[in-house]
Amino acid sequence: MAVPGAPEPAALERELRAAVAADERRAREEAAKLRALRQGVPSYEEFRNIVLASHLKPLEKKDKMGDRMKVLWNPCAARTKAPPASDVEIPQELDRLPGTSAEFYRDWRRCLKSGKEKYQFLLELGGEALGRIFQADLGFGLLGEFLTVLAENICHGDRDAVLQILQSLSGTKRFGLNLDLLSESEKESSRDLFGKLRSMSRDSRSAGWPSSPTGCGAEGEPQLMDTNLLKEAKGERVVMELMECYQVN
Repeated sequence: MAVPGAPEPAALERELRAAVAADERRAREEAAKLRALRQGVPSYEEFRNIVLASHLKPLEKKDKMGDRMKVLWNPCAARTKAPPASDVEIPQELDRLPGTSAEFYRDWRRCLKSGKEKYQFLLELGGEALGRIFQADLGFGLLGEFLTVLAENICHGDRDAVLQILQSLSGTKRFGLNLDLLSESEKESSRDLFGKLRSMSRDSRSAGWPSSPTGCGAEGEPQLMDTNLLKEAKGERVVMELMECYQVN
């Protein structure tokens, strides 16, 4: 007889598989780092590429010979239906959003090809879900990719959502280490992103500030304007706090 309140066996199995996959990925990346150090790679970029490609396996003879190749090179493309209506829609192969870091890593690498698709994917997940997925560990190289994608695609209407994502990522384990391992181009993307966020905050405050005390006609407008200004001031304060957290000068 099942104990009331006990977790479902299927849920336990999913969590166990996700934990095993995360452990395997960490072990694989650590082995790749040691291999890169032994090889004495001349630059950080080469070191980073070796770690990012640690999940790839060399082709065997059976993969290249025979009447027909049976290797499914792109499992996402094989299931593609009609093209998306918009450039920023998530590919239709992703019938559901990931719930674990292993599922996220799989979808991020295999199914999302453009920066706009990845940007929309991050927005669809949101800061809360991303913080939950990467609570235990944020995979090597992902933080830099996230910052680059956000910097290249952010628009004014998404400012609050992007701030929530940045806040959640800053709370993940080994965040400081991932920050130290950013490449120069990724650091530049981080500065660009926060520059855009600050500009959006200033624009919002300028647009909401009355030009004169007599500029408000209806009685309720001053109170509404004060509320909006307080909200924008809070958003600007969050941007400044995150800039310090992400070590952006």
